[in-house]
Amino acid sequence: MKFSPVVRNNVNRLLGDQASSFKVSQGILPTLATSNLVFGLHLRSNRPLPGVVTPIAPGNSPEVELHLGIRPYPESEVSSTKEELIYVSSSPSEGGDPGLSLWRVAKGGFLRVAYPDGTQFWFDDKRETVWTTWPATSSLEETSTYLLGPILGLLLRLRGITCLHASAVSFEGRSVAFLGSPGAGKSTTAAAFARDGHAVLSDDIVALVEREGTFQVLPAYPHLCLWPDSVNMLYGSPDALPRFCTNWEKRRLALGEGGTRFASRALPLCAIYLLGNRHADLAPRAEAVRAQAALLSLVAETYANKILDREMRAREFEVLSRLVNAVPVRRVCPHKDATRLGELCKAIREDLDSLKLPRSACP
Repeated sequence: MKFSPVVRNNVNRLLGDQASSFKVSQGILPTLATSNLVFGLHLRSNRPLPGVVTPIAPGNSPEVELHLGIRPYPESEVSSTKEELIYVSSSPSEGGDPGLSLWRVAKGGFLRVAYPDGTQFWFDDKRETVWTTWPATSSLEETSTYLLGPILGLLLRLRGITCLHASAVSFEGRSVAFLGSPGAGKSTTAAAFARDGHAVLSDDIVALVEREGTFQVLPAYPHLCLWPDSVNMLYGSPDALPRFCTNWEKRRLALGEGGTRFASRALPLCAIYLLGNRHADLAPRAEAVRAQAALLSLVAETYANKILDREMRAREFEVLSRLVNAVPVRRVCPHKDATRLGELCKAIREDLDSLKLPRSACP
């Protein structure tokens, strides 16, 4: 099917100025009908996003357009499109391939993210449009696990938003972040607080904005991702929660069900807890962290920090320096017995109370 000049110009304008030489590969126009708010970004997509229920009035202008199941240029043009490999993940997939590869596409100013299973994403040069395709063996549900996690995390970083590798929950109108490396227990700790009635803002990625000297956490999406052993610890069975999709072991804790809640508005950050090594004695416990050590921990645990250039790193270092001076950073040491999760939550609550934060931080 061929487009008329008017339609073709409209499509090219949608794809971005530098991408105007490319065509819509599917021979159909993207129908952008679904709008959601995720990580503070107004997303508008041609298909509903699985697990996202934060609608926005259709009259508002989107910040990011999502084209699900559509590529920005025909596959026939791939061989003639010059690409430069700029990043390869150090974390391999189950098959031994890189977790993801990031390519710069010379023609059009795109960035292309490729996963070993054949799932691909493209960003336009202004980071305002995202395209994605997936193989016949996959699905939109599986693709959304990439999109709502590493892809939007990467997009936020490229748009200048500082993101911590953390989860965040609400405490009386404020937010508390749990930061740590993969497997430290960020999502499990957030889920434990969710079961106790605390609203959850974000899982795995905490996006921060600085407003008038206050750092605020942007709400992400209304679910938590949990491994089966965490589900077993929280609910007594690894199958107590449904899988996200058939080919992925992680389970989905839908916020808004079973007494859990999702915090749908940004909240001021009042404390950061670094999830440290597990101990058999004198644990769980929380302790102070010196400013310099806290800064180094935050620098190490910012999300997707390896894709930042020198200027972006310098700017982020300044932001994190202000953060450790404005927000208490504490280290919490869980017990070696992971089933003592309730004691960990109690230790965090008591430590947070002991900080005696000023009322001005508690709107």
